[in-house]
Amino acid sequence: MIALLLYRTLADHIVPWATTFATRMLARELNMPEPLLHSTGDYVVAQVFAFEHGVCKSLCPFRLAALVRAWWRGQH
Repeated sequence: MIALLLYRTLADHIVPWATTFATRMLARELNMPEPLLHSTGDYVVAQVFAFEHGVCKSLCPFRLAALVRAWWRGQH
């Protein structure tokens, strides 16, 4: 019971405070306002997601198999 209380206190109070503190320190280190840091972070996440989605789409096993079959048919 005490462990549950400790974990709940940690999750409810310390984790959000640590996240806010880390964001402020990063914004200060990069010398940019916090809202700009948040919007830049959202932009970077969107770019990474788009890149990974494109790479996964091009490396799809079914698509690669179709490309190999088409290449193989073109060779003979």
